[in-house]
Amino acid sequence: MARQLKVALDDPLPRIAQAIADAGGRAFLVGGFVRDQLLGLAPTDVDIETYGLTEPELERILARFGNVLHVGRAFGVLRLKEIDADFSLPRADSKVGSGHGGFEVAHDPNMRLEDAAKRRDLTINSLALDLSTGVLEDPFGGLADLESRTLRASDPDHFSEDPLRALRVAHFAARFEMTPDEELEKLCAALDLSELSAERVSGELEKILLRTSKPSIAFWFLHNIGLLRFFPEIEALVDTPQEPEWHPEGDVFIHTMMVIDEAARLRRGDDLDLSLMYGALCHDFGKPATTEYFDGRFRSHRHDTDGVVIAETFLERLRASSALVRRVGVLVRHHLAPGLYFRNGAKPKAYRKLARELEEAGASMELLLRVATADHLGRTTEDAVARRYPAGEHFREQMRVLDLEEEAPKDVVQGRHLIARGLEPGPHFGAILARCRDIQDETGWDDPEQILERAMPGAHRR
Repeated sequence: MARQLKVALDDPLPRIAQAIADAGGRAFLVGGFVRDQLLGLAPTDVDIETYGLTEPELERILARFGNVLHVGRAFGVLRLKEIDADFSLPRADSKVGSGHGGFEVAHDPNMRLEDAAKRRDLTINSLALDLSTGVLEDPFGGLADLESRTLRASDPDHFSEDPLRALRVAHFAARFEMTPDEELEKLCAALDLSELSAERVSGELEKILLRTSKPSIAFWFLHNIGLLRFFPEIEALVDTPQEPEWHPEGDVFIHTMMVIDEAARLRRGDDLDLSLMYGALCHDFGKPATTEYFDGRFRSHRHDTDGVVIAETFLERLRASSALVRRVGVLVRHHLAPGLYFRNGAKPKAYRKLARELEEAGASMELLLRVATADHLGRTTEDAVARRYPAGEHFREQMRVLDLEEEAPKDVVQGRHLIARGLEPGPHFGAILARCRDIQDETGWDDPEQILERAMPGAHRR
């Protein structure tokens, strides 16, 4: 018995589907929308595949409802400027280019839906809903796979057309907490990620870091099938030992996986989420090169500072923006600060200087505290298991008391104050202003004259 599925589509999509049917074609809702609807999730991408009409015929129908846009003519995807939906014909043949995303695509409006669905990577993405009848087409058992939480290739012969699919499987495994079957694991393990452009790789990594509640599942999958070798900075964490007193959970990779899952709980849905997640992923990149065993303990002195260049190189290879590289770099450099400041009894001056350095790199005390919190909770110590973080609580209190929650202190003394004291502008201003800033951070004073009296005793206003 055919499965019926009701979906609510915004106008004019139902009228467009009816117009396609009236012209002798068939319109199917395909891909992630159907999958997410069946999983009880909020669908986002609306992809409609049409059969029985040529591209010019489809374009003429769509033109009755708005302005038609061609999204990459090689793909044969049409959009209406007025609505968020993609319309396409079934792909008859395709060849994925290597590093720069080159594609050759042919279309066959008379193709059988089952043959077209073979081009889709996974059975759960090969489901299609006939918009005219409401009948759900399931050519490869995607419904059963959704119920059993299994990821399977729709067609093994076509799966390997695009190496990015290995990362997509890792993403879906984490996002839906589903398990790839043995055949799919073998197919993914055989793919060469070096054929992919950095932009495509980073795009899929961002989905793993931003759309999943347990991103560790994706990286464990890549590790288990041998694909972490394409991310050497991450692979180096595997089997790098840690001192059991501080890290009873195991090696640096195990710890990092726990940390990114904790960081995922601290995302806020804003532009800083990616910095948070990369900060968590990269925070211990310096440990493989700095870890030593002496005096009966594993130690990794300087892993915070030495890890900065490694993290920045990793992100630059992914073509990350310079702003993201700087922000993650400063988070890696200072991820130990909340704990160190707490244990060493740091003075207000240290907190103010830290806030300044973070802000200069586009970060904040609050963002750093989230990375440090994930680092602390991403282990199996007694405090972490009990979800206690005294150093973090102290750090947050200092942020509040010193008014550093939103931004770093603004320089009280400006160049105009020096000119008012009879100084001629010049390079020497920099050293004087730095001294004034140092005094301000030490004392918390907000009176420029009071600061200047200490910085320049005897220099009076003219």
